Amino acid sequence: MRIAIYPGTFDPVTKGHLDILDRAKEFFDGLIIAIASDSNKTPLFLPEERMDLLIEATKDMPNVNVRVFEGLTVEFARQCGAIAIIRGLRALSDFEYEFQLALMNKKIAPDIETIFLMTQSENSFISSSAIKWAAKLQAGVSDFVPLHVEKALIAKYASLAASPKKVD
Repeated sequence: MRIAIYPGTFDPVTKGHLDILDRAKEFFDGLIIAIASDSNKTPLFLPEERMDLLIEATKDMPNVNVRVFEGLTVEFARQCGAIAIIRGLRALSDFEYEFQLALMNKKIAPDIETIFLMTQSENSFISSSAIKWAAKLQAGVSDFVPLHVEKALIAKYASLAASPKKVD
């Protein structure tokens, strides 16, 4: 089987992520969405919550699985028997960062390719960070995320607003 991984934090999963996933899955027998649990970002959702959101978003994609991982992406790809790592690109600035990662991964695991897919133009401005900011300010984000993700964002920010604040 030809397996690829599609790694990211997916905090939260966006329609841009799903666009890349939908196109990438056609090239492989199996695609694993690899949720990074130990990234250098501070996620809003726990890894298990992100996994649940992705499972719901991909429930009609039989050759797609969702897993949480720690450590180097390329090592996780090896553990999965993947031959490729899928990366989505929105802009030139994405390419510079992703190109450096791809070169490092190629040095560590020469047998695993990195495949870049450009997002569709209608998704080129979408970022999880911008979506979280808009949702926090109570803007509708249904144009950018699946409905269940928008509901999860609303619920998460409502619970954070209701939690007692620490006073230093």
